[in-house]
Amino acid sequence: MQEAASLKQDLVDAILMMERAQIIDFNGHFSARIPGTQHMLINSGASVRSALTTKDIVVIDFDGNLVEGDTPPPMEFHIHAAIYRRRPDVNAVAHTHPLWSTLLSMVGKPLLPVIMQAAVLGDIRQFPKTASINNRQLGDELAECLGDGRAVMLKSHGAVVASTGITETFVLGVYLEETAQRQYMASQIGEPMVLSPEQVEKIAGNLWKPNLLKKVWDYHHAKLKAALPG
Repeated sequence: MQEAASLKQDLVDAILMMERAQIIDFNGHFSARIPGTQHMLINSGASVRSALTTKDIVVIDFDGNLVEGDTPPPMEFHIHAAIYRRRPDVNAVAHTHPLWSTLLSMVGKPLLPVIMQAAVLGDIRQFPKTASINNRQLGDELAECLGDGRAVMLKSHGAVVASTGITETFVLGVYLEETAQRQYMASQIGEPMVLSPEQVEKIAGNLWKPNLLKKVWDYHHAKLKAALPG
């Protein structure tokens, strides 16, 4: 696993890329488990998501206590803590505020595998409560809803994605929103074709590969670097 300094920078880059892709706005948070500890790196609650630096990343324990840094974490750190407690296989979690997938959740429409990239999302759960996940009970309920999955949609609130690392979690957030946008737009002119379970299984096996996930990261990372001064 990466050193903490490297994890911090990757976390900053992931949040900046998500903000530019309109997946995270002035709210939203992304965390990474610090290997071998009960601690996580996460952007502070007060951080400006469009101008983030490593100074905005704090270290907290799973109860939200500051271990490193002097700015409180987001109120919804419980999302991350609950998933890390429940899922030892998860090392990164993002709570996003995407436009298109939130529109679907507002009207109770499920997100469907209408494009190939959706196959890696797995079974997308629906968290029925519209609430800020700002206490342990709600965090535990959300983690239970996610189960062993990779993505869950929060009604009228956004989404949560979780995976083995920052790159994988970033890509899930991108694929979730791309799927929702294309599903919505296709539904305006007709009934979108939905991949069969057999297609989903085969395509997921082909696309969930480190080099292909890194390709998505590199695409957005190059755009980020081109936009930054210097």
